[in-house]
Amino acid sequence: MRIAVTGASGLIGSALVRSLLSDGHTVLRLVRRPPRGEDEVRWDPARQEVDTGRLAGTEAVVHLAGAGVGDHRWTAAYKKEIRDSRVLGTSAVAKALAGMDAPPRVLVSGSAIGIYGDTGNRPVDEGAPPGEGFLADVCREWEAATAPAEEAGIRVVHARTGLVVSRKGGAWGRLFPLFSTGLGGRLGDGRQYWSFISMHDEIAALRHLLERSDLSGPVNLTAPEPVTNAEVTAAMGRVLKRPTLLHVPAPVLRAALGDFSSDVLGSQRVLPRRLLDSGFAFAHPAIDEAIRAAL
Repeated sequence: MRIAVTGASGLIGSALVRSLLSDGHTVLRLVRRPPRGEDEVRWDPARQEVDTGRLAGTEAVVHLAGAGVGDHRWTAAYKKEIRDSRVLGTSAVAKALAGMDAPPRVLVSGSAIGIYGDTGNRPVDEGAPPGEGFLADVCREWEAATAPAEEAGIRVVHARTGLVVSRKGGAWGRLFPLFSTGLGGRLGDGRQYWSFISMHDEIAALRHLLERSDLSGPVNLTAPEPVTNAEVTAAMGRVLKRPTLLHVPAPVLRAALGDFSSDVLGSQRVLPRRLLDSGFAFAHPAIDEAIRAAL
């Protein structure tokens, strides 16, 4: 299959590209600089430009580009960058694909479980309405930006990803060094739910979405057993064989992280109902397994 990928150098995108190439697929990486090879295609999200001529014959597109949510303090400027990188980028891709004479059959477009807002102890699946807050608003606009592709008859899937367990980046990329040195511990009261997914299952799920022609719309990419932050802390201690006695109080997190602390302290108990109903089998459904896989 000929597949185009945005965000191909990111945490998830790079792992996806490796997986696809290892199975013999042809992968085109969308880049913002001049292409350096036949496997690169130029695009400019800010200018809403995509070199669709180089995408001719592409059967599928996986759109994962976007500024890191936890990479910087949430100033007004960085909030704008988070939003624009997702909404403008998705709009550029969707409009470009819709305008092609022979568009790809499927667009798997990145999204996040942040769309549900803080769900507390209440479990939610894809049937739940969007929640409130900055990330929920961004995700709602992010998904809406795919409308031109849907209207052109392209099957569009919104991959609502949870917290990916990886040593190489994301939230867990920051946790592993702390816990490995015995400096890890509970954040806030520890009762907030973290809906996680192993990197292996994240990539397998994205490929599942590419292949299943009966899946469209929102699909949660989270393990079937969400756990609390306190349970994550205990699991990290068990797997890494390190003490987890430290505790970061909520006021300290708010002072250190600003608005982003609401995402760390918020609770999202998200279930992958549509993945499970479609027959997807998780390799690492439990938190201990996901942590070991990352090691």
